[in-house]
Amino acid sequence: MKRLTLAVILGLAATIAQADDFAIIDDIWRSPDPLAQRDEYGLLHQGKNVNATDFAPRYKWRWVYYFKANEQLILQPAYVGSMQTGLRRLGYYCGPINGVFTPEVSDAIARLQKNYSMRVTGTLTDSVRRALHMP
Repeated sequence: MKRLTLAVILGLAATIAQADDFAIIDDIWRSPDPLAQRDEYGLLHQGKNVNATDFAPRYKWRWVYYFKANEQLILQPAYVGSMQTGLRRLGYYCGPINGVFTPEVSDAIARLQKNYSMRVTGTLTDSVRRALHMP
């Protein structure tokens, strides 16, 4: 029995060691939310609080958002709610997470743009999306 247990453990260890960047393990912990906040290492930053925008309709795959124009994205409550969450996580936004692109969100984006040495427009741009680690 001990030999069988040892063989199973060594077999699992070899399988995990051969996995490409532990892709098997990463799929277990991957969030089904395509708008979940990620950092440059791909790690999730989801809060424990549930917002009303967490149940708003969203695309199933994260890569779909890369093909949408910024003007289309600010009309989607799920995307704006995720953007508000990212701005709040970085300390730029203190308002409610309601999925509405308000002047407070625009001011928060302008402060982020100023601190990241971007051109200050107060609108959603590709560089703001990259700074917030959003698709």
